[in-house]
Amino acid sequence: MTKREYAAIEAHMLEQMCDSAHDRRHVYRVLNAALDIARHVDDAVDMDVLLAACLLHDIGRERQFADPGLDHAEIGGEMAREFLLSLGWPAAKAAHVRDCIASHRYRGDNAPQTLEAKILFDADKLDATGALGIVRTLIYCGQVGKPIYVLDENGNIAAHSEDGGKDTPSFIQEYNYKLKNAYESFYTVRAKEIAEMRRQTAVDFYGGLFAEVAENIRGGIANAVFEDE
Repeated sequence: MTKREYAAIEAHMLEQMCDSAHDRRHVYRVLNAALDIARHVDDAVDMDVLLAACLLHDIGRERQFADPGLDHAEIGGEMAREFLLSLGWPAAKAAHVRDCIASHRYRGDNAPQTLEAKILFDADKLDATGALGIVRTLIYCGQVGKPIYVLDENGNIAAHSEDGGKDTPSFIQEYNYKLKNAYESFYTVRAKEIAEMRRQTAVDFYGGLFAEVAENIRGGIANAVFEDE
């Protein structure tokens, strides 16, 4: 990839990013992590595909915000393919970038197949680990109106959606669904190593948050004594 091509792809990415949890800094962290991972794999990596896929992997986010029924990975992959074709990229390479982006989503059932797709998946998931994962998830919850926690019918914190509060997803539920389990879902050894170094930070934060909220609830209005009317 030439510097001119990189600059054109980067500029296109910068025009699309409007979400503070998935902003340009997130994109650059994913790119940096992907380059780190690529240096630690044994097989050859198509760096043109990897660079483009990293830069463009979240350009479908705005459309998903406008219509939550859309999958930003699928939409973004096709947007990236069309853009790269407009730059004169070979159809096969543009399609490879599309497939990498389409399979990078944690919640998706479209697992990454190629080495480049697996590196993108891992690099993106690293940003959901440790302190970064906590902060970004809290920002995202705020953007879409999710509370920090919800209570079940017995007044206890609903740690999982099936525990109660299913219709009101929360940060606590998101942690238990995604952040807690992110450490087991990597494809590359290098990504697993980086994630493991970050794990305890997230565990400690969640434990402290849960304990503080639980203590507040135990000492709250349920224990108040009211005078008879």
